[in-house]
Amino acid sequence: MPDRPLVYLILGAAGSGRREIVADLIENGPDGRDGTLSLLAAGEEPDPHDGRLGATARWTWTDGRIESPALGGAARIFLFADGRRNPIDQVEALIPWLHAHHAALARVLCVVHCGLAARHPALGPWFDACVHFADVVLLNRREGVAQKWLSDFQARYASQFLPCLFEPVKAGCVQNPALVLEPQARRMTHVFDEEPNWEVTGGEDEDADEAEEIEAHPEEDPWLARRRGGRRVRELPDIAEYLA
Repeated sequence: MPDRPLVYLILGAAGSGRREIVADLIENGPDGRDGTLSLLAAGEEPDPHDGRLGATARWTWTDGRIESPALGGAARIFLFADGRRNPIDQVEALIPWLHAHHAALARVLCVVHCGLAARHPALGPWFDACVHFADVVLLNRREGVAQKWLSDFQARYASQFLPCLFEPVKAGCVQNPALVLEPQARRMTHVFDEEPNWEVTGGEDEDADEAEEIEAHPEEDPWLARRRGGRRVRELPDIAEYLA
């Protein structure tokens, strides 16, 4: 058992089938339900699969912070992001929450509601953000979605050389739960790294009379960057406007 509880962040829109998928991962994964806690967003409706998630509790979004009950000695936590809120804000808030609970991030799982994404191309940036932070992208709700759309969706990210895994979901199940749950980082972002990457600027300019001053500072994730007034550089559509 690890020294710190392992946390799986579950991104995805409300109604994308996240709880059914996680229930399958818990039941058929290597560790079962023992020592598992599922944290659900307070604002989301109950789901028929909640009873399969092991111990559950609700977390709240308070002044830009994730607030939850104590973890109660759980070794593995599935924290479901609020599927009607901005995922970038929640990713940013997860970092201090992890420190406060002395927890480590195992993986970020992104569940894609393929039908929703196919019907609303304007949501492209919303899914781009989720995929950027994800270790595993689970393609769900594919009924009625053209195979060409599914191929193009995956090819778009493959062309960007994103390291995350793409896995299809069938009837709420993945083919290899152990592979999905393996706590190995495959995400593009470095914001969860124990030691952040450092970006070096400046340096010697052969054409200048004096060498430039070299500066190093933690690399900022482009999706977390803000303008001087506080708004995100990369703004996302409001997912709630597209949900029933």
